[in-house]
Amino acid sequence: MKYLEIRAGDKALSHINEHGFSADMFSTVLGASGGPKWFVLFGLDCFLFDEFFKQRTQPLHLLGSSAGAFRFAALAQKDPIAAIGRLASYYSQVVYSDKPTSQEISDKAQQVLDILLGEHGAQQIIDNPTIHAHFITAHTSGLLSFDNKAAQLTGLTKSYLLNRVARKHLNKQYQRVIFGAAKTSLLINDPHQIPSQYVKLDLKNIANAILASGSIPLVMSGVKDIEGAPKGMYRDGGIIDYHFDFSIQSSTNDAPLVLYPHFSGNPKAGWFDKKLARTPHNSSFDNVVMLTPSDEFIKMLPFNKIPDRDDFKNLDASTRIDYWQRVLKMSELLSEDFANFVAQPELTKINRLHF
Repeated sequence: MKYLEIRAGDKALSHINEHGFSADMFSTVLGASGGPKWFVLFGLDCFLFDEFFKQRTQPLHLLGSSAGAFRFAALAQKDPIAAIGRLASYYSQVVYSDKPTSQEISDKAQQVLDILLGEHGAQQIIDNPTIHAHFITAHTSGLLSFDNKAAQLTGLTKSYLLNRVARKHLNKQYQRVIFGAAKTSLLINDPHQIPSQYVKLDLKNIANAILASGSIPLVMSGVKDIEGAPKGMYRDGGIIDYHFDFSIQSSTNDAPLVLYPHFSGNPKAGWFDKKLARTPHNSSFDNVVMLTPSDEFIKMLPFNKIPDRDDFKNLDASTRIDYWQRVLKMSELLSEDFANFVAQPELTKINRLHF
């Protein structure tokens, strides 16, 4: 494989070496935060849900935060390829004014969500008998409960300082609330003991849950008092779970592994860990198989980098949109590599996932 790297935690590697590599060994798929960084995974998402998991009969959990939540809201629909295509097309061509307000950015996010869900998408996600979507949000307290930017900035500064001491101290300001399918059996085990609450998805809360999962502090307005969940302000799930640091309790011994298509081979647990040397626990990734773009692939991209939100500031709209369209097209190289691996698995090409 030239463009895709596959790494597996110790338990996952042992399981694959004993049983081979197949779609049925996975109980869960993870989707990280990261905004337009997701575009490099577009081709993989299409292959996974148009080919790899297409004949799935056993439940498959999708657990995502922020951009991952939007992706999985598409992939849990009746026609996942059409839905993920709508998301990629509309999001990659969003244009803001020169100095967009939080309200403008929030309104654009709502438009993206409306295009993504269409007329029947919300009901299809809820009714899907096999693909069970879960969306991570951050339920906030204190100053972070307000949309006033000065209050938010003060609250975020406190979060940063608490996290520098220890990630577990984020529980003073945040609670993880996971909106998920009614029949789900998914549970997470957080070594940092940040509290989690599970809320059933329904037509009254699904749109707000997805929107809240991507509502970046200071950039967007929060979502208040989501139906069926604890009262209060909900913000981007990536605040707590940017790239994750928890293990997932499998509901079946026959499918014990977690598949994690990710844009980075160096995941950071939460939003406030991005510039820290801290790495996730290896135990959190023990049963994870991670798919990531190779350095060679990244060097082939325009500007030799993966898209990110700074592109909105650093590039004019025409240049940015052209760049992002090219990345979406080039992402097919990752899916081709993975398709070839699935057709003829060479297990020696799977490297150990260790931080």
